[in-house]
Amino acid sequence: MAEEKLKHVLDGFTILDFTQVLAGPTVTRLMAEMGADIIKVELSPTGDISRALPALRDGRSAYFIQQNRGKKSLCVDAKNPEALPILKQLIEKVDVVVENFAPGVIGRLGLDYETVKQINPRVVMCSISAFGQTGPLSKLPGYDYIAQAYSGITSMIGEPDGPPYFPLPGIGDVSTGVHATAAINAALLYRERTGKGQHLDIALLDAYFHCHELNVQLYSSSNGAIKPTRSGTQHFAICPGGLYKGHDTYMFILALAHQWPAVCQAIGRPELVDDPRYADNAARVEHTAEVVKILEDWIASMPSDDAALRALEEVRVPVAPVLSVEQAINHPHLQYRGTVRTVTDRAFGEFQIPGMPLRFSEFPDNLPLEAPFLGEHNEAILTGYLDYTSEQVQALEYDGVLKRE
Repeated sequence: MAEEKLKHVLDGFTILDFTQVLAGPTVTRLMAEMGADIIKVELSPTGDISRALPALRDGRSAYFIQQNRGKKSLCVDAKNPEALPILKQLIEKVDVVVENFAPGVIGRLGLDYETVKQINPRVVMCSISAFGQTGPLSKLPGYDYIAQAYSGITSMIGEPDGPPYFPLPGIGDVSTGVHATAAINAALLYRERTGKGQHLDIALLDAYFHCHELNVQLYSSSNGAIKPTRSGTQHFAICPGGLYKGHDTYMFILALAHQWPAVCQAIGRPELVDDPRYADNAARVEHTAEVVKILEDWIASMPSDDAALRALEEVRVPVAPVLSVEQAINHPHLQYRGTVRTVTDRAFGEFQIPGMPLRFSEFPDNLPLEAPFLGEHNEAILTGYLDYTSEQVQALEYDGVLKRE
């Protein structure tokens, strides 16, 4: 008998998803793309608050669609005493529970890890929060940028003598979601080997602090002599490494020590290789302003920014134009790889979203996924995973235990 072809790597795993907005939904979005069945529990009456985030078309949110394609929606009134038994019955049937409430909230709903473990010892439960489930900050509310500020990351962005800045993309939420996905998949592997589930405590603050590749170890190993801080358009420890003004835009050039001779070749200044002011990276960092002027003067002398980019690329110097969102969406490389992906929603219509960043040779094609309407799958979930009849589900909807658009 031929082995049945899986639809993707996580085919057969079922996730009970109590998350909303971004960090938690990133986890279950990636797992849906990998073939897992996602039961998205939305709290009545409005469900995931991202259903109201822009862009909106006829009441349908593109934000919600992007983060929740491939999930089934079960909308419950968690305050109704008839709701908790339904959720506990579902926990018996699933492999993973994911929640991103503030610490303690899932417990007040009657579904803390000790309760979940008693119901299903094989469950992997993942709790995502701003500061973690333990520690002095754990009880405080927080979002991406709040954790970013505490992590020391915000302090590294901006001009040296100006205020710190913050990046507009949801880098912390998405990064935390990816960290959580890695932890869940590892815990599932452990569960398959031992039969034991476990509780995962994933924090935005931890994920952000994890991004310090230079700063923490430089400060610590120098006994505080080196105090990394924001350095504007240029990297404080690498030169050339930063933004350089072109004719029409900026470009980022990052040349490590072994690539400096290639930079000198590209700009027609081979004598700079042996100039003691630029002989090594430390010397160039001391003369960053001079290096910036040399490079920007060269770029200005070129016929165009594109000509400057090509000259650096030809000698294998890492360089990139600073593209706008519009330019990135329309870039042929991003289009070719599916980094930009066009989707069609039943109500919203066609638009573009970031594509699936995880690539599998055995599963080269994207799954055909759709975002749910609120409570759309109440009946399918309770009749498919549990033993409810259609009439029982309709009665629960009539009594307000469940809600459906």
